[in-house]
Parts: sequence; C-alpha cells; structure tokens
Amino acid sequence: MQLLLSAKCLLTAIENKKVLFITTKNLSYIRNTQEISLIKKYASQCDIIGSNHSSYFIRLSKVYYQILTASIRAYDTVWIGFAPQLVLPLFRRKLCKSNLQVVEDFFISMYDTLCYDRKKIKKNSRLAHLLYKADKLTLSLADIVICDTHAHGQYFAETFLVNPEKIYTLYLQADTSIFHPMSCPRPDFLKNKFVILYFGSILPLQGADIVLEAMNILKKRTDFYFYFIGPMKDKKIAASKPVSKNIEYFDWLSLEELAMYIHYSDLCLAGHFNSSIEKAKRTIPGKAYIYQAMDKPMILGENPANHELFSNASTVSFVEMGNAQALADAIVQFHQQRLPSNSGA
Repeated sequence: MQLLLSAKCLLTAIENKKVLFITTKNLSYIRNTQEISLIKKYASQCDIIGSNHSSYFIRLSKVYYQILTASIRAYDTVWIGFAPQLVLPLFRRKLCKSNLQVVEDFFISMYDTLCYDRKKIKKNSRLAHLLYKADKLTLSLADIVICDTHAHGQYFAETFLVNPEKIYTLYLQADTSIFHPMSCPRPDFLKNKFVILYFGSILPLQGADIVLEAMNILKKRTDFYFYFIGPMKDKKIAASKPVSKNIEYFDWLSLEELAMYIHYSDLCLAGHFNSSIEKAKRTIPGKAYIYQAMDKPMILGENPANHELFSNASTVSFVEMGNAQALADAIVQFHQQRLPSNSGA
C-alpha cells in the first residue's frame, strides 16, 4: 500500500486532466468538499455530478440521471466519491473504459459496516455475502482506490483481495474556515474550571458509553466541567448519562457553535473508545482533525490508525480503548500536568 497521497500515480490521474467527480452523498459533506478542492487544485477541469437534496432516494435518482445523460468521452478521469458501491457496479459499462481512469474513494465497506460495525446483518447470511461481493467488485473496477487510513487500506487489501499497490491514503481534513484557533474569552462561570469536551454522532464504534462512564467517575470533581454534545437516541446510553452540576449536555449544535465550545475547552476527547468493534481500530475519528485544526489537546484511543498521524504530537494522549477508568485517569493526569487556561485563549 502506498504511503503518500502525493504519489505520482494519483497525481497523474488528475493533474492537468479533465475530471468528472461523482458522489451520492450531499455535496456539502466534508469528504466531498475536501476531494473537490483537491481536484480543482490540480485538474484543468472539474465537473461535478451530485445533489444536496435531503432525501437520499431523490438524491440518488438525480445522480443516476446525471450519469446516464453525461458525455463521459469528454473526460480523462472519473473520480467517484462517497459510496462508490452505489455507482461503479451499476454504470461500469459507461465508466470503466480503457481510455478513462477511475479513481474511487472507498471510505467505507458496506460489508464491514453493516455486518460488523452496526451489526444490522448477520455476517454469515446471504445478504452479507452479497455485500461482500459488491465491495469486492467495486474495488476491482477502480484503477486507484483511496481510503482514510493505512490501517483501513491494509484491511481492504487483505479482506477483498485487492492489489495493495493501487491503494492510497487520503486523510480527512477539518473545515478550517470554521474550525481554527480562537482568542475570545470564555464565560465567567468557567473561569476556575478545567473544561473537558466530547462530541459525536453517538455511533457504537465511537464508544460514547465509555466517555459517559468516565464522566460518572469524575462527576464529583468540582474543578472539572464537562460538555457532552451529541444525540443519545439509544435508550441504554441515555439512561447511563451521569447528572451533575458540572456536566452539560447538548443534543445538537451548529458547526459554528460547536467550534466555540471546543474553543472553551482545555481538553478534548476524540476516541474511538469502543474496543469490541474492529473498525474503531482502523479509523481516525473525524473529531480528531477538528481538534487538531483548533490547536486543542486531545485524548485518542490506543490503536494503529491513530498512531499513523498523532504518535509524535506533544498535546495528544493515548488511552486503552474500552476502559473508562483508564480514560478518567488520563483526564486527571492531563489536568495535573497542565494548568487550565482561564483566559479562553
């Protein structure tokens, strides 16, 4: 597997080329904006097939119609963004031509996500077998495969028997127009508090339950203040949340509001903290890139993916995944090593 995105093979596919970018995810999705920006930087032309419709079915229909009516011969490269499984197998006769280079972002495996991560489908079922075949076919049809970490790329190569030499890593990037270091003061009531923040969509692999358990261990620390941001739709997780005067919960915040609360924080919890889902060990949490962009210290789960980028970062601590006591201890240790910033800087 290649170690650098800047490898000549990938740049050759887009540099000074006419590129068609296709995605089934809403165009404002951060992975889409990241890749579109990259293509526009190097390509001579970048046209986009996508939709921002809130309905996934309608969005997919619009994308399929645009693909059917597009003149593919006008391009040198087709770059397929999020969920190429929904595009390449269906339109391979149109997109997979000898004179057209196909780049795909294999951001997630549907087989791995639905069978092992979300556990919506039994791993030995007929449907699981079909998902495996769809993933494998999609990977085989591309000339270049992009993934989010080396660890994920290695998993895809081994699991789906993909040639590792065509796999490249493109790490996520935070939107720095929103997430960047700030200098405004924080609220007075936080003046003498050491502020710890966690946010997420509360998916199982993120390990929000571990965060809540660590907060429960530390809830009597009056010098600590916790922000927990994310929708707790799972009743079991919601029932386990600790209640204290020094803990504040938000189901949802705008990105601008989220950036402000991160700015208020002295320490941010990134994860992933779930130890039972293997995918959690192969991915770097998106929030880690946001904390990094805002120059915030963070705690990451101890796993190979996180070490790809953050091993030498002086403001990053690693903690055993699945261990709430270890997370609580790491928070206390960090607090002891660094005095809290009361200025909000």
